[in-house]
Amino acid sequence: MLAPMRAEIPNLRHLRAFREVAHCRGISAASERVHLSQPAITQAIAKLERQVGTALFERRSGGLRATEAGTLFLGRVERSLAMLRTGAREAVRVGLRKGNRGFADFDRLLSVAQLRALTAMSDAGNFSIAARNMGMSQPSIHRAARDLERLAGVALFGKTSRGIELTPAAQILAQHAKLAFSELRQGFAEIGEYLGLDSGRIVVGSMPLARTSILPSAINALVSERPQMEMRVVDGPYNDLLHGLRHGEIDLLIGALRDPVPVDDVVQERLFDDPLAVVARAGHPLSGRQTVTVCDLAAFPWVVPPEGTPTRGHFDAMLRREGLTPPRGMIETSSLILVRGLLMASDRLTIISTHQIRHELELGLFDPLLIDMVGSERPIGVTVRRDWRPTATQKKFLDQLRAASRALHPAQAEAAYSEIE
Repeated sequence: MLAPMRAEIPNLRHLRAFREVAHCRGISAASERVHLSQPAITQAIAKLERQVGTALFERRSGGLRATEAGTLFLGRVERSLAMLRTGAREAVRVGLRKGNRGFADFDRLLSVAQLRALTAMSDAGNFSIAARNMGMSQPSIHRAARDLERLAGVALFGKTSRGIELTPAAQILAQHAKLAFSELRQGFAEIGEYLGLDSGRIVVGSMPLARTSILPSAINALVSERPQMEMRVVDGPYNDLLHGLRHGEIDLLIGALRDPVPVDDVVQERLFDDPLAVVARAGHPLSGRQTVTVCDLAAFPWVVPPEGTPTRGHFDAMLRREGLTPPRGMIETSSLILVRGLLMASDRLTIISTHQIRHELELGLFDPLLIDMVGSERPIGVTVRRDWRPTATQKKFLDQLRAASRALHPAQAEAAYSEIE
């Protein structure tokens, strides 16, 4: 038995051949359906088996039958191909013009090279940069992209002053291609788990609050059980993380939830509610006061989160209720390191979760001011794609996140409701 390879995305025709062999339980019938010769299908299955590291079929009376590993992989392949089909149809619908000369059901004609060119272009916005990122020549990626445009029969690329821009149709197709590729990578990880190998990888989009306690606890708990597990944590603005999630580049987000849910293709699970606090350095002029008003706060300079974040929204609302304008000289940042440095060396104030500054509070560096923050609670939790199907390791990590949250807020976490399987 071979270990699964760090494989490139398999040939799409090979995946379709695998799917038809599984459904037809034989190579002969599958050959007629995918228009490949029987030797070609045999070779395709053999190559897939080398890539996943185990047999996908076993010979039984009456034909071929998918092994347990083959059945696992089949589910991922079917989801992946369905995503490509949906993306192709949506792209044609959005980009349809009179006299469209594309191929019907053109998703059956797509190649991995064409889709990789499209996704690279969606990230780079320039043929030269996309080619360099992919390790290909510019003519090669240009040819693959134009072949894809010809198959679709709709405009996928347009020139702008900043370079090449994907049309709305191309953006839809690129998103579905990324999701399809992500699904196949999930399939390889699932096979690795089935074979007893810690070959999985989780990509987490992390917002500020989770980085201090919840995420480190969950990661340490998971890695203690599966030491070979790979974990990548991505920081960034919420909109960037959400984009990565929806395009299959991130598996899940952890942090402040949004109300309402920003798009209908993601779901949120609340883990607990987190109140905000107004915080200053120890020894600040407002420290130790038994009564602090919003007018008192407005007299000092501030470090605040960027606009569009829930915490910034609460800060702005707090001032509006008192008829105050934002203090002059505010500094906007989402960096806890910068917030710490600015507060420690000045009389600036900030509004933040006490969980984010847990270590500073334990060391006596920061002081939460005594001001009423009722109604400042924010739901903290996990966001995933609505149709996401986690691997066993990813399910385990979700459980570790829930356990870390229960340790912080037992009563709240027990009452949380999950839409995530």
